[in-house]
Amino acid sequence: MSAQASKEVHPAARRKPPAAGKGRKKGTLNKTTGLLKEAIILAAQNTGKDGDGKGGLVGYCEFLAASEPKAFAALMGKVLPMQIVGDGEGPIQVVIRRFS
Repeated sequence: MSAQASKEVHPAARRKPPAAGKGRKKGTLNKTTGLLKEAIILAAQNTGKDGDGKGGLVGYCEFLAASEPKAFAALMGKVLPMQIVGDGEGPIQVVIRRFS
């Protein structure tokens, strides 16, 4: 084997960027996740309480709480901080009231 042949680099290795495989920097948001969040919020705002945007995002949350309490409770579980305590440092009690 000649000296020149051993120094030859595979063509694919030459095209690889210097930061390839290192991933995103810490704290950098995933663009797709951000776009999806924006789309979900915009859809809820446009739907509102009445399907025509009444009340915006809050109106949609009111609609969701009234029509799909299980889904709304799951959403609340994602939004509320985990360190909340109830009366007397006891557990929190969540009461969902449906009005017909």
